[in-house]
Amino acid sequence: MQDILRQLEDKRSAACMGGGQERVDNQHKKGKLTARERLAVLLDAGSFEEWDMFKEHRCTNFGMAEVDPVPGDGIVTGYGTINGRVVFVFSQDFTVFGGSLSETHAEKICKIMDQAMRVGAPVIGLNDSGGARIQEGVNSLAGYADVFQRNVLASGVIPQISVIMGPCAGGAVYSPAMTDFIAMVRGTSYMFVTGPDVVKTVTHETVTAEELGGAAIHTGRSGVADLAFETDVEALLEVRRLIDFLPSSNRVGAPECPTQDPVDRAEPSLDTLVPSNPHAAYDMRELITKVVDEGDFYEIAPDHARNIMTGFARLDGQTIGLVANQPLVLAGCLDIDSACKAARFVRFCDSFHIPLVTFVDVPGFLPGTSQEHGGIIRHGAKLLYAYAEATVPKVTVITRKAYGGAYDVMASKHLRGDVNYAWPTAEIAVMGPKGAVEIIFRHERDDDEKIQARTDEYRRTFANPFVASARGFIDDIIMPHATRKRLCRSLSMLRGKKIENPWRKHGNIPL
Repeated sequence: MQDILRQLEDKRSAACMGGGQERVDNQHKKGKLTARERLAVLLDAGSFEEWDMFKEHRCTNFGMAEVDPVPGDGIVTGYGTINGRVVFVFSQDFTVFGGSLSETHAEKICKIMDQAMRVGAPVIGLNDSGGARIQEGVNSLAGYADVFQRNVLASGVIPQISVIMGPCAGGAVYSPAMTDFIAMVRGTSYMFVTGPDVVKTVTHETVTAEELGGAAIHTGRSGVADLAFETDVEALLEVRRLIDFLPSSNRVGAPECPTQDPVDRAEPSLDTLVPSNPHAAYDMRELITKVVDEGDFYEIAPDHARNIMTGFARLDGQTIGLVANQPLVLAGCLDIDSACKAARFVRFCDSFHIPLVTFVDVPGFLPGTSQEHGGIIRHGAKLLYAYAEATVPKVTVITRKAYGGAYDVMASKHLRGDVNYAWPTAEIAVMGPKGAVEIIFRHERDDDEKIQARTDEYRRTFANPFVASARGFIDDIIMPHATRKRLCRSLSMLRGKKIENPWRKHGNIPL
């Protein structure tokens, strides 16, 4: 028995040391934590239960038989709690074979993902890997495919969060890509399908890993990642905060957070938020933070497609998903990137029964050849499809412009919006007054006085919320300062909402 206990202690020590002190020191020199240090930050103290600590690779090719296997095989897996709620985790260890994925490495990931789906708990993956373990050939590729299959099966069943904390290249990128949210660490993490060397060989472009797939690229330009943070610690603490907004699975609701913020709190400053000049911009973020509980808004993808805002907040303690046009960027127009960003967020909220609140100030879809040639028709339809398919409570507030097809797309009453409000400043029409008049009365286009008179007439007739409310498309015209109270009341009324789509295997969203 004593011999077994000594062996057990030796194996535990070997597993905890990873690839050895020198490699651990190198990890720290790069500003990165080790796999176990990351889990210590992410999870509640003392809550981590490790699985498969002693699992080892089975490869004997290309000299692997002569290399002493490290217990755990370059990945730490198990479960723990975040603020008392169970989550399953895996953390790749770059100090062991560069965190490369082997057959057994993949088996460990699949094991905790299967269990997470059985018990209904989120999965958080901390990625820091050089990719597939080349010595294992097709076995490592099969391991990736096994993980991908779990990502697909878990989608919409349990929340999946990926944190890229080092390299993530080649086939490895597709597992995070199928998760719900991706966070990256600036300066130490990157994602790409083909690396700088391959790019240079094939296209003769010289590019660094950071320029090709760093955090700034993926949170800003490509939209692959949602969030970027300065350090490992900051990223992990923010993931803890994100988890607090989310349900553990699609079988339970999001946790409620008691608040001292009064439900009927008025916000007089909102009465002057929208400028009198219809061409002047204002910050939609101000509206959001002044309406939600404690001003706490967790924005998702803040650096990508900034003309639309998505994120989580609470109203009367209940988690909500927020989608809002941002007049400060492109006047709040919808374009390809914003439609895709918002559609994905709406579908996540619908998957996990999170009510949707939409703030609308949209002059239409962004015009131009680049948008049309890029497929704005197809991509814009994604957002339309997402809102139309969603069965969660949907409450919409039109603050100013709601023009053309963009009015329909942004959670209108016609897409089964439950409660649709408008501020007195709302303008609901096919298009802006000046453009409409120049089309309708094109024969008077050279007469400035007549055009101005026609514009004023059009504005009085259509550029207001009264025509839409007379048809029942707007449930009420509310004062801006009462927005919080009216939203809270609506969401409280909608808690028991039950609606089902027609039976089908799945729809065919215009991907």
